[in-house]
Amino acid sequence: ETSGDQIDSAGVDYLMQRPDIWYLAEVMNFPGVLAGDGELLKKIESARRAGKPIDGHAPGLRGKDVLKYASAGITTDHECFTLEEALDKIAAGMKIQIREGSAARNFDALHPLLATHPEKVMFCSDDKHPDSLAEGHINLIVKRALALGYNMYDVLRAASKNIRDHYNLPVGMLQEGDPADFICVNNLDELQVLATYIGGQKVADSGKTLIKSVAAEAENRFHARHVDVSEFYIESSAAQIKVIEALEGQLITNCLLETPLRDASGNCVSDPGRDILKMAVVNRYRQSPPALAFIKNMGLKSGAVASSVAHDSHNIVVVGCNDTDMARAVNLLMKTRGGLCAVRGEEDHVLPLPVAGLMSTSDAFEVTETYTALDKYVKEKLGSPLRAPFMTLSFMALLVIPSLKLSDLGLFDGDRFCFTDLFEKES
Repeated sequence: ETSGDQIDSAGVDYLMQRPDIWYLAEVMNFPGVLAGDGELLKKIESARRAGKPIDGHAPGLRGKDVLKYASAGITTDHECFTLEEALDKIAAGMKIQIREGSAARNFDALHPLLATHPEKVMFCSDDKHPDSLAEGHINLIVKRALALGYNMYDVLRAASKNIRDHYNLPVGMLQEGDPADFICVNNLDELQVLATYIGGQKVADSGKTLIKSVAAEAENRFHARHVDVSEFYIESSAAQIKVIEALEGQLITNCLLETPLRDASGNCVSDPGRDILKMAVVNRYRQSPPALAFIKNMGLKSGAVASSVAHDSHNIVVVGCNDTDMARAVNLLMKTRGGLCAVRGEEDHVLPLPVAGLMSTSDAFEVTETYTALDKYVKEKLGSPLRAPFMTLSFMALLVIPSLKLSDLGLFDGDRFCFTDLFEKES
């Protein structure tokens, strides 16, 4: 895929030597670890030499593959979606981060670990949209675990001490001489956070920050031009196409073979009736034609949705019921230089993200209000049944997560770790 820049092994080695870098973030390219990719292993080795923990990211990995992955020095995983998978990883020496995000939610499957392996568990709120973040994050997981009757100290440990100890973080533990880092809650049933203290200073009170905002210029590398609707046309006489099957609550996808719907000109088009919609990834860094594919389970009945939050290189990803709305959605994000949007004909709703196409400079609660309205429009007006359609969309360009994904360079087979053709060749 095309990215704005890269950090090679020499760059990682430099960063690992900095005292303000505490660990190597998630090693997402688990196929590269299993294949012995030299450049990737150099990055991991830099963290090992520096004595810093290494985060994992390997959904569905089991058995001997987990042993090989962990033996490279990887110590955690937040992508387990079955208890059996988590136990395999614990047996290999890894710790499990129970993740509850907006799209991927694994607490229900993994909470028994609190009883069997409390020292191996951490809580995680990876990938939460503003609306769900405003409701709460780690505190909500704690509340659910306590309601199920787990030992209070094991639960609180998974929310705090286990994380602090694993990453060697400079966080006070309410010991004599420690910095005063703590929260105050009303009680352990409702778990309403009343105040937050860092280094003895109150930084939040009754859900409102006391930290002053700081003005900053928005960094952004959005250099692509507008697109023409004709760039979304797909001409082919092939009998079958490969379709990305998105799964509710998961980052992994399946690969389906389907017969495409064609218009009067013979072009392959979206088929909302069967929930097989056209998808595109558009390079944001330079002028380039869109990469095209099809996806199932987004559930749109009309219109299109697009986002420049598209892991990991954050090109523009768009799904729609027709080419015109898809092109219009992409062009809206070109105009705002990033964001989330939904369109249907002349209607449009946009959440601009001017910082790198990923973040807003607005107040968090203002962003929450705008996002909530956008999410409601996609569900109620465009018809998506997904819990978090934009979060699901953001992972459809994440190539290292099997089985089928789309980058700006084309359709990618995550199982074989190579590009693949959209059309199934006749045998």
